[in-house]
Amino acid sequence: MTNLISPNDFQKPAEEFTPDVEKREKIGKIFELLFLIALYVGLVVLALLLIVVLKDGFFRLTTPGFLTETPSRFPDQGGIRPAILGSFFLGLLVIVITVPIGVGAALYLEEYAPKTWWGNLIEINISNLAGVPSIVYGLLGLGVFNYFLGFGSTLISGALTLSLLSLPIIIVTAREAVRAVPNSLREASYGLGTTKWQTIWNHVLPYAIPGILTGVILSVARALGDAASLIVIGAVSFLTFNPGLFQRFMALPILIYNYITRPEPGFANAAAAAIIVLLLLILVLNGAAIYIRQRFSSFK
Repeated sequence: MTNLISPNDFQKPAEEFTPDVEKREKIGKIFELLFLIALYVGLVVLALLLIVVLKDGFFRLTTPGFLTETPSRFPDQGGIRPAILGSFFLGLLVIVITVPIGVGAALYLEEYAPKTWWGNLIEINISNLAGVPSIVYGLLGLGVFNYFLGFGSTLISGALTLSLLSLPIIIVTAREAVRAVPNSLREASYGLGTTKWQTIWNHVLPYAIPGILTGVILSVARALGDAASLIVIGAVSFLTFNPGLFQRFMALPILIYNYITRPEPGFANAAAAAIIVLLLLILVLNGAAIYIRQRFSSFK
């Protein structure tokens, strides 16, 4: 049988389909240069901020008793011990509360939840919650933890409020980490006769832990540096005792805000020194998470 239409009728000159490689390479180099400039601008601004903070706060940081004493009404006296302990306990409680809940929610949504309109609605809401201002979470914590549950302006209220602030970020990043696990790994596990939960626990979760810890790092850093929600739930700016779980508390962001608003010049130096301590505390917690992430990455 003779073809009525020859395949040659659809062929066009090769040059019409040949991409302009030279033009694309130029555009790629331009964007690479723009991204590199943006990176250097961010690093320069960060370096300038760190230099200014170190210049203003290093002398006050090395003052005897600054890290071990309680705050004082005088700018050149006292220390920030209750604020350091408060921030440390807040960060620790946020990790303890959010990691199991966030990872569990991510595993359910990614591995078990049916793909229905209800599941899609939950996913959209979680993504939107990641961008909600922190003061909204502060108002939620004030109504639920301070008044409804009766915890008052205590450390546990602050930790639960910051946990609400951190949960959406952990859920979103944990879902992406679980989604990135190759399906071939799951199928190989099922082929050996394991159950779904055994596959998730022994294969999917260890493979996804580096990505999950990335979300933990981001969320904890945001929680430790947040002041708006802590102000709303009633964190104090002056405390003469170490905070307890069900006691009034103070945190480094609240102390920094209080010092900056004071007119005496000595408080500005104390605020700069407290900023250095807050950065070091975040680096310590993030460094521990990065170390664990690298350890699990080496097991792949």
